Amino acid sequence: MTDAINHHTRDFIRQHQHDDVRQLALQGAKNPEVDLTQALQQIAGRQTARRKLPSWVEVEGIVYPPHLNMEQCSSEQTARYKAQVAGCGDSFVDLTGGFGVDFYWIAQGYRHSHYVEQNEALCTIAEHNFALLGLPCSVSCATSAAYLTEMGHVSLIYLDPARRDAHGGRTYDIEDCTPNVLELLPLLMEKADKVLLKLSPMLDWRKAVSDLKHVTEVHIVSVDNECKELLLLIGNEPTDNLRIVCANNDSMFEIVRPRRTASSLPTYCEFAPDVLKAPSRPSISNSSYLYEPNASIMKAGCFDELTTRYPVSQVAANSHLFLSPDEIGNFPGRGFHIIAISSMNKKELRQSLAGISQANIAVRNFPMTVQQLRQKLKLRDGGDVYIFATTAQDGAHQLYICRKIG
Repeated sequence: MTDAINHHTRDFIRQHQHDDVRQLALQGAKNPEVDLTQALQQIAGRQTARRKLPSWVEVEGIVYPPHLNMEQCSSEQTARYKAQVAGCGDSFVDLTGGFGVDFYWIAQGYRHSHYVEQNEALCTIAEHNFALLGLPCSVSCATSAAYLTEMGHVSLIYLDPARRDAHGGRTYDIEDCTPNVLELLPLLMEKADKVLLKLSPMLDWRKAVSDLKHVTEVHIVSVDNECKELLLLIGNEPTDNLRIVCANNDSMFEIVRPRRTASSLPTYCEFAPDVLKAPSRPSISNSSYLYEPNASIMKAGCFDELTTRYPVSQVAANSHLFLSPDEIGNFPGRGFHIIAISSMNKKELRQSLAGISQANIAVRNFPMTVQQLRQKLKLRDGGDVYIFATTAQDGAHQLYICRKIG
């Protein structure tokens, strides 16, 4: 494809790069020399890249793959994060190259980098783009298993197994992905000092750690409070501890747990120097602020560690909401000022919701859905009021009516 885009098609792409692709498809191209199918793919890809890969968009001549590959590829932000996790070394192999976004950023830390992909068209696109981006590397068209069998030892192997079955349906378990990392694991450990594995954020990370045995680090990565990726770093060096990092944009929350059980309490928490001393737990009754952990912490389930690090108390064990008398500027999540707390008593609700006609509603361990509660409260969606419905430790149903801090 990279050589087959003629200058008429390139001119069409340049002229219509900001236009609606669906409208362009209906209108067609007046010039018969324009390959409309190619043009539409490149225009759509470039528009997606503006959101996901801003630095690549600035490079003239980058070729974009079909829509599905563009949607599945990592964003620049998450790829840069993976590069930090991957670190530096001598040699690196990406066994599931795809569009090459992760490969490009991880390769910055390695002297020798090799891209492997079984889709010949993607290999051609990747080789073309890496040359434009000034990345020295080698490209091979092969299956992961075949290349792994023949390759020599390297510092790092990276894999992002395909999470769709033969019918296009989504899969989440490691053994249902392609390639099956569980089957390849002995050979992976033989051929690399460490393996970095990207998995679906829907996966149970505790089960993955148990299944893979050699995991040393778990990274749960969110962007704008939406959980995007689960990264597992697997090493050959034995370790007694498991490092767990919850990342959301620039916010990082890290703990270390003993490897013998992923659900045990931490023996060591890596905190900033000013919070090494665990604060006393505040009284719930005197709390003026409510805090909701970010998506990565919610996924990790490390709620007890929050009460160790910050002056907060849980509303209840299953609420995943935290209260404090103080405003906490560096809490890893969203903070709210409580303006009222109400039971589900009708009179109390009327008093607490007086003057409020719309609100953002969330439920945590509550017997009603958001829609059911919204209908009961007769409130429109939106506005600057936030209502958190939950169940207290004594079983009472409560509404925390809040406004966002800042």
